Amino acid sequence: MKLELDTFFSYGYTILPECIPIFGLFLIFLIDLISDRKNTIILSLISLISLSISLAILIFEWKTGPILSFSGSFQINSFNRIFQILITLSSMICIPMASEYIERTGMAIPEFLIFILTATVGGMFLCGANDLITIFVSLECLSLCSYLLCSYTKKDVRSNEAAMKYLLVGGLSSSILAYGFSWLYGLSGGETNIQKIVSGVANTQMSDSMGMFIALLCITVGLAFKLSLVPFHQWTPDIYEGSPTPVVAFLSITSKIAGIALSTRIFTIVFVFSPNEWKLILEILAISSLLLGNLVAITQTSMKRMLAYSSISQIGYIIIGLIVNNINGYASMIIYTFFYTFMNLGTFACVILFALRTGTDNIRDYEGLYLKDPLLGTSLTLCLLSLGGIPPLTGFFGKLYLFWCGWQAGLYLLVIIALLTSIISIYYYLKIIKLMIYSKDKRLNPYLQTYLVPPTIFLKKNSIEFTILLCTVASIFLGFFINPLFYLIEDNLKLSLFVS
Repeated sequence: MKLELDTFFSYGYTILPECIPIFGLFLIFLIDLISDRKNTIILSLISLISLSISLAILIFEWKTGPILSFSGSFQINSFNRIFQILITLSSMICIPMASEYIERTGMAIPEFLIFILTATVGGMFLCGANDLITIFVSLECLSLCSYLLCSYTKKDVRSNEAAMKYLLVGGLSSSILAYGFSWLYGLSGGETNIQKIVSGVANTQMSDSMGMFIALLCITVGLAFKLSLVPFHQWTPDIYEGSPTPVVAFLSITSKIAGIALSTRIFTIVFVFSPNEWKLILEILAISSLLLGNLVAITQTSMKRMLAYSSISQIGYIIIGLIVNNINGYASMIIYTFFYTFMNLGTFACVILFALRTGTDNIRDYEGLYLKDPLLGTSLTLCLLSLGGIPPLTGFFGKLYLFWCGWQAGLYLLVIIALLTSIISIYYYLKIIKLMIYSKDKRLNPYLQTYLVPPTIFLKKNSIEFTILLCTVASIFLGFFINPLFYLIEDNLKLSLFVS
């Protein structure tokens, strides 16, 4: 016991950013247990403060050199810290708009915040996990909380159906992933540490065996389910449509960030012997996601289902940086993920506010929104155009760097398809914008006739509108700072173990 405590105190600081949100969720649990009143503001503040402290520590430790702790099962380096920063930041943005939504719909806030913080901690541990067991436990921590969040509106049949589908598909993907891990364990001679697996496979001379290829296929399928890559995306539209919108916003970002971090480490370290194989598989999955995601999004009538197919296509863009498999590719992938966080969450915040004021998420009911609420219409327009990559908005610069890195790496077919599908995405984004600006009838639709707009957001102190303002500003101006961001991330990635 003394040895375990000594180990914890020696390396405990490496998981300090993860421990602070854990302390915050226990504090929320205790306050809810001893208090009879609704403490929405206090509990939300506790969540935000704990995440803010964690974010500050992560930024302070960003340039920390590679450190292995807890018998090699956890690793911190610049690459892991960057993705942990992105997960923490996305959770901080999601909490204000989720708290406002839950308060207005009359649901309980403590359990929701506990699930959010637990999922965030699971994602943070997943980014630094350096052992197959740690990876699987962290992934399930994130996944189980995701299932619970999807079914949070217990009286809603669609929410229950979405959670059941998510649970079944998620369990299937986890089992396939675990099966792939078991192959790695056997082929490496009984190793679970990522670096030791590589050495073990080299010692057993199994790097070119059929078993290694089976492990690659199973792990790719398991990760593709988590990332919603085509053809393993079938669950995504139903989950987006049935789950509470703040939950969808949270999952659309957090699961992608954690999944990308895990995928990069697995493919670049464990499957270092067969880079051409996993690059080809990922390129096929990326092209399929770009084509199907953007083409099917055109036909959607629900805003949430349209964003589901949009997110499927967006992961296709992000994967380009992973396939490039060099520091420039990783840097462009991280920057686009950072930009995508604000663009996507800004769009979801607009959808949440519109749904709260009208009770609908149907695209046709957005007709004439500019006449009723110019601020919301403008914000939604800018976020959608940024997602489409219209210059000079943030999304344009993110896609430009991704495509440039892909072209430099010789991924000509993938980059050309990404460019063409970007044009397709602009079409269905502009279709929504045109609907908001131009109304066929002079009379507004029934939903907008009862639409109430507060005089100013500052008098109303609406946390959703504050989130919309923050994300809209980021979607407009962040792209102008892409050069210093690119060089800063590129320099720090050189410190990471998996690059050296």
